[in-house]
Amino acid sequence: MTMIRIAVDAMSGDEGASVAVDAVTQSLSRHDDLIIDLVGQLDVLEPLVAKRKISPALRDRLSLVAASEIVSMSESPASSLRQKKDSSMRVAINRVQSGAAQACVSAGNTGALMATARFVCKTLDGIDRPAILAPIPSRRGGTLMLDLGASAECTPEQLFQYAVMGAVVAQAVYRLESPRVGLLNIGAEDIKGNPQVQQAGRLLNDSKLNYIGFVEGDDIYIGEVDVVVCDGFIGNVALKTSEGLGKLISEYLRAEFSKTLATRLAGLFAMPVLKRFRLRVDPRQYNGATLAGLQGTVVKSHGDADAFAFASAISVARTEVSEAVPTRIKSLLAENLGET
Repeated sequence: MTMIRIAVDAMSGDEGASVAVDAVTQSLSRHDDLIIDLVGQLDVLEPLVAKRKISPALRDRLSLVAASEIVSMSESPASSLRQKKDSSMRVAINRVQSGAAQACVSAGNTGALMATARFVCKTLDGIDRPAILAPIPSRRGGTLMLDLGASAECTPEQLFQYAVMGAVVAQAVYRLESPRVGLLNIGAEDIKGNPQVQQAGRLLNDSKLNYIGFVEGDDIYIGEVDVVVCDGFIGNVALKTSEGLGKLISEYLRAEFSKTLATRLAGLFAMPVLKRFRLRVDPRQYNGATLAGLQGTVVKSHGDADAFAFASAISVARTEVSEAVPTRIKSLLAENLGET
């Protein structure tokens, strides 16, 4: 069995090291081929690990790696890059660059993580900028979307690169043989969109990707497209809108079922359906955004992720390593650039 080693930034994020330790314990129990380097302040991590009473078999696959500093959630990317060279985030990413680990997972400051990962690991040949990629719940399970906030403005060529990266992750991680790629636009008609989107559409039309054309915002959830491509400004707005809508629906349902004795009784009968609904839209199972386009695997967990969600991000990193996602992106990009 080929072992996979992942460096986990234990100190960043909103919930602290305790959640990271719990997530790592879950991940080691779930995956026999996993080795984890838990990176952070040892005086914090050692008592937390000891308290969990991890079995010897799992403890043999867990190492603690010292890092003296922490990147705060409000810290600027430039400041963290210049001044926090021994942060848990930086040390974890350094291990990927040096080959000591095959992937890094962090719940820390997104801007700092992207800036540090890009500086340390560098981008793949043919990739101008990395992109943040994650699944959005849809009628058929999930729609991959990128960019979700790394670059507010993109050239047509960069949107084309994002499409290639999204297609590879859809194939490798989500087992889609020929993922349908769409370009997010204000309409599906060929005449719609700004010049950047129009030119990107022409590039994709000439590619070997399974490009289905322009898609609109509602197509993200309908499930007729597997990969949705857009710039980071639009993608981040769409992501946060989706999260807000999910919370609103949940609040409305709770309010309606709590109004009267009759609705509370109806809620009891509807509980199995409501539980299944909550499971289908539970953002924790979709946690783990890929920083696609790097010469290494770096996965971003949501800052306020609990242990279950953080473990989901670790699983994403494990799959991307086992499927050699960066190498496959480089190969597919070269193949398509020869055609464009």
